[in-house]
Amino acid sequence: MYKLPKISDAEWEVMKIIWSKKEITANEIIDSLNGKQEWKNTTIKSLINRLLKKEAIGFRKNGKEYFYYPLISEEECIKEESQSFLKKVFNGSLNEMLLNLVKSEKLTKDDINELREMLNNKLDMEDKK
Repeated sequence: MYKLPKISDAEWEVMKIIWSKKEITANEIIDSLNGKQEWKNTTIKSLINRLLKKEAIGFRKNGKEYFYYPLISEEECIKEESQSFLKKVFNGSLNEMLLNLVKSEKLTKDDINELREMLNNKLDMEDKK
């Protein structure tokens, strides 16, 4: 089974930009992060190189320009990070996490209805199995 690379919080910021494009240059990544992060260009290029070494992204060279693209999907990474968080904070209990969030967060009627609808859809899917 393929194991996704562990991506740091800073690398996540770069990956979000790469995921949003089919291919992107380092300068475009730098421009996208400008104003969002207080990083120097060299820091961003180091993050890109770390992602290359982790095989989270690949590149295509065209002349002197490098075009970067994701090798792992955003969906896979979100799922992996969610499961890691669930294990680390709630001992793997989705029920405990949901109960904690429902108790501690302010939910609007729309939020509650949306949660109810998702749970009902999940229940319907389980019943069909």
